Amino acid sequence: MNHEMIEKNLGLMIPLIILAISFGFLVEVVPLFFHKDMKTPIEGLTPHTALQLEGRDIYIREGCNTCHTQMIRPFRAETERYGHYTVAGEHVYEHPFLWGSKRTGPDLARVGGRYSDDWHRAHMYNPRNVVPESKMPSYPWLFTAKVNHKITPKKMEALRTVGVPYTDEDIAGASAAVKGKTEIEAVVAYLQQLGTVLSNK
Repeated sequence: MNHEMIEKNLGLMIPLIILAISFGFLVEVVPLFFHKDMKTPIEGLTPHTALQLEGRDIYIREGCNTCHTQMIRPFRAETERYGHYTVAGEHVYEHPFLWGSKRTGPDLARVGGRYSDDWHRAHMYNPRNVVPESKMPSYPWLFTAKVNHKITPKKMEALRTVGVPYTDEDIAGASAAVKGKTEIEAVVAYLQQLGTVLSNK
């Protein structure tokens, strides 16, 4: 009877829903902000290079993270296909993290080093050239568009404010490191480092 009364009274139901969600957030999510594993990088983890950072931003801009996850769950079916399950310490320097939840395409958490640079370029230019059944769109403009080298140092400075340990030397050399590079070079550099720190252990 009380349950029916709550369901029919929006003025009461809405605050109770908010209360339930808030309690769940406090119990499940807030403690993770203070958990050591969430803030401690795994051994060997370094921030993205200037070129990898630009590649990551292009990856996000083109919506790659809407079809590809970067999170392997600790289940046999996942680890046999993709490799070691994802750990929080791999993503300490990721802002935002790109774990995702939808797999139109395969998970890319451990794709680094599995294919050659040439394979990635061919795949990005026309996916069906290397994977005939692929639904992935082509990205031919990446081969001619140049990375905007002027804003790379500013990106690194912004990331440093949230804890990514970029040095003054990293920031000073960032513009020169990406100047004249095509966007496809940046994307491939980003893809080739994905998951390599943990998979090399």
